[in-house]
Amino acid sequence: MAVSLLSSSPSLFVPASPKVGRRNSSIRSPSGLVFHLRKSIPIVNAAGGNASSSLESDLSTELDAVSSFSEIVPDTVVFDDFERFPPTAATVSSSFLLGLCSLPDTKFKSGIETALADSECYEKESPSERMSCFFNKALVHVGADLGKLVPGRVSTEVDARLAYDTQGIIRRVHELLKLYNEVEVSSQRLLFKIPSTWQGIEASRLLESEGIQTHLTFVYSFSQAAAAAQAGASVIQIFVGRIRDWARNHSGDPEIEAACKNGEDPGLALVKKTYNYIHKYGHKSKLIAAAVRNKQDIFSLLGIDYIIAPLKILQSLKESVTYPEEKYSYIRRLSPGSAKMYDFTEEELIKWDQMSFACAMGPAAEELLSAGLEGYVNQTRRLEELFAKIWPPPNV
Repeated sequence: MAVSLLSSSPSLFVPASPKVGRRNSSIRSPSGLVFHLRKSIPIVNAAGGNASSSLESDLSTELDAVSSFSEIVPDTVVFDDFERFPPTAATVSSSFLLGLCSLPDTKFKSGIETALADSECYEKESPSERMSCFFNKALVHVGADLGKLVPGRVSTEVDARLAYDTQGIIRRVHELLKLYNEVEVSSQRLLFKIPSTWQGIEASRLLESEGIQTHLTFVYSFSQAAAAAQAGASVIQIFVGRIRDWARNHSGDPEIEAACKNGEDPGLALVKKTYNYIHKYGHKSKLIAAAVRNKQDIFSLLGIDYIIAPLKILQSLKESVTYPEEKYSYIRRLSPGSAKMYDFTEEELIKWDQMSFACAMGPAAEELLSAGLEGYVNQTRRLEELFAKIWPPPNV
């Protein structure tokens, strides 16, 4: 999913001393595998805290140029392009496991087979408990195999059906962490991906207080982003393009209308405001911009911690040669220094609680969050239905 920024702060995704699992399998990239793996490229040192920085003379492509400001993270569903964009971290999810199950042969599939042959799950009398056990074991076994492939961290999806159950999320994360410990994957190599409901954010706060690192996803409003930062989430992920798409087809969201009135793209505006909030008030969270639609989105976000971009955009950046004397100087748009100059309203600087959070969530965030959760839940149910059909595997 990402590589380390060469800065004084430790990378979000690359731990100092990784400890991988003991299960032996030599992992190579299977061609044509469909899943959600975040893959990364080598980058150079990010620019300092100044509001702008010029392209250094040794940079030769647009990809080199933008990578000097932000960590560029390829977003792909194709697991067959390691040479151009070698992965350094990964995400394991229900959609990834579904993709694995659709393939006739892949090294990663052994993790699912091992999970379905697990005696602990086999002994559970309740079918729902058995399927949940298989699901957790499959996530962890495949996550451990991915951890052998990448030097960085593995982000593990938490069942979206628990999105409104704080204690349920915490219990599930503890269960997953225990399973990872059993296969000797260090907690420092793990992130747990949690939907940004109020209950998910509260779970993130409690887990982070235990030293368990969380990745809050489905962020579509400033209330979600600010509450996540106050909770101390390790990662906050904002979907730029999805917010823009909603704005093009809907109206009535005050936050989006305010951004449009100021001549700003609402998705980019939310990222900018969140970045400035994090850095102005000293929150530890790292910020990811996802669902970028074009190169201009990337140019507008330079300086953010991470940008997840489609391969077609990255290939275009890689193929576009640039020279120091060109008119493009690749200005850093976001920096801790400029964040200090950003003004927030009193309403935006409150200590968020469940009531204020709910009141501030506009229709865009509510609809997009609901759609995201529905998609995750449907994938998980499809996976469990598939497990029920293929269980028990041979020799069990």
